[in-house]
This record gives sequence, C-alpha cells and structure tokens, in this order.
Amino acid sequence: MSSSENLTNMKKAAIILMCLGEDVTAKIFQEFTDDEIRRVTKAMATINHIPAELKEQVIDSFLESQQRYTGMFLKGSEFAKMALAKTESERADDLLDQFISGTESKPLETIAMMQPRMIASLLEKEHPQTVALILSTQHVQHASDILSWIPEEMQADVVYRIAKLEKVSPEVISGIEEALNKELGRSIGREQRQVGGLDKVVELLGHLQNNLDADILDTIEDTDAEMAEEIRKRMFTFENLATLDGRSLQMILREVNNDSLTMALKTASDELKEKIFANMSMRAAEMIKDDLEAMGPVRLSEVEAMQQSIVKIAMKLEEEGKIVLNKVGGDEFV
Repeated sequence: MSSSENLTNMKKAAIILMCLGEDVTAKIFQEFTDDEIRRVTKAMATINHIPAELKEQVIDSFLESQQRYTGMFLKGSEFAKMALAKTESERADDLLDQFISGTESKPLETIAMMQPRMIASLLEKEHPQTVALILSTQHVQHASDILSWIPEEMQADVVYRIAKLEKVSPEVISGIEEALNKELGRSIGREQRQVGGLDKVVELLGHLQNNLDADILDTIEDTDAEMAEEIRKRMFTFENLATLDGRSLQMILREVNNDSLTMALKTASDELKEKIFANMSMRAAEMIKDDLEAMGPVRLSEVEAMQQSIVKIAMKLEEEGKIVLNKVGGDEFV
C-alpha cells in the first residue's frame, strides 16, 4: 500500500475507521447496513500495517472530499420509512404501508384498483397457477379479499401454488398485465421479482374470515402434509400462546396433560411460562416447575413436536369458534 491512488474506496474507508479506533468505529457501524459492514470489515482483514504517509494521504483525501461535497447525503426513501416507523400513532402502520405501496413498483396495478368480487369473477376461469401469480403481486389484504370470492374448490389449489412460487421473470408479469390491460404500459424492471412463498401464504391466510384458513389448510394437507404443517407453524407458534387472554389459554390447557405441557415448556420463554402458570392451579404449576428442574436433556425435536401438538389443539379450538388466536398478519382484537 504505497499510494492512496491505488486503493479502492472501501479500502480507504477501512483505513480511516482503523485510524479512528475501535470505539468510534463501533458507533459508526450502527449507521451502516449489514452489507456495508461486511464489505468494510472484509477490507480491514487484509490490512496488517498502515504506513504513516499512506495514512496522511487517505485522511487528506477524505477531508478534501468532505469540503467538496458539503451538505447531507442520505437515502430519502429509507429516511421516510424509518421516520414513519418511529411515529407514535395508531396510523403509523397504515401510513408506512401506504408509503411503501406508493414508492415501490407495483405489478398488476389494474387488479390493485378493482373490487375483489369483480376480480374473482374474472379469474375463476383462469388456470390456478395464473391466479396464484396475480394474487402474489397484490397487497395481502386485497389478495385475501379476492381469494375469499374465488370458488371454494379452487382456493386451496391457489394457496398451495402461491406457497410454491419463488421468483418470476418480469416478462411473465408483463404478459399478464398486457392481457388484463393493454394500455397499462408500466415498466417493471429487469430483475426477477420475488413473489409468493410461505410467508405470503401465512399473511394471506391470516386475513381470511369465517375460518376459511382452516378449510384451505385441511385441503392442502391432503396434497402436501409437510407444507401444511410448515404453514401452521408460521401462522401461530407455541410462543404466541403468551398473547392470548386468560380464558382462551385456560381452555387450551384443559386439553393438555401435565407431562406433555412440561415437555413443551422445556424451551419456552420465561414470559410464556409465567403466563401459563398464572392460568392454572398453584399446585399444578408447582408440580410442573419441579418437573422442569428435574428434567434432564431431551431432544429438541421432541420438544418442538409437543409444542406443535398444543398449537394444533389451539387451532382446533379456534376452528370450533371457542377461542380467537392472534395469527400472523391477522386483525388485532381489543
């Protein structure tokens, strides 16, 4: 490293940070993205010695650039997102969704502006794969509303296909857009677009009403039991039991024997344990606490299987209309 002219900007940044010291660099890292931190630390790893002359050159170059480009450099979109996220208001989440929807490219905008029932009537004769792709490009609430109007015999197939979707080329989306509205003419970009997947399905099902999610999952289970299980895990987890009201939690606990509950609580958070203990008799709670302390090592897979069996009990009780679960992507209840 004889001259700063031969160094990349990332190497120069690494040198400046190393000259500033570990404490200052740690504070600066708080403002970096994960990718920026990985790149600059990779550059640091190649440096074993910084000659005094090179150090002066790099610092002088930095100071010169600072004078030349006075003012503020920032990513306006990221700043807006962070500011909205920190807004202490009940409207913050809605405002953030609206901002993201308004600034990020939105494929199939014609569909986004139409009534769900009308869209469903247009799509009911389309191939389920086409319907899955279209729903995957829409806001989750809009997609959920459309799905609820699609014929029941088609719903599970569409949801299953959404879960299997990964990346779709812009040309495919453009073709569908052109068929729906030849005058749209919106540029989508050249990169492959991430659509569908299990996370999309979890959000979509979480917005459905009248236990449609349970019916759809039961149908998917007949085709792909493993996928149905994974969706259920993501929709409502064992730890989510801590969000339930006392009455709902007590109804679930009545269906679980103490041995099974003890096993399930092996890896549970203190918050969940306390919530469960507070909703059972003091004697039963003390017995489970003693059993947990005396329990030796157990396989994680066995604990997770027991937790999932309790989650299934909770979801069955909801399907029967006895309790309400706070699922991922679902509405909150007050």
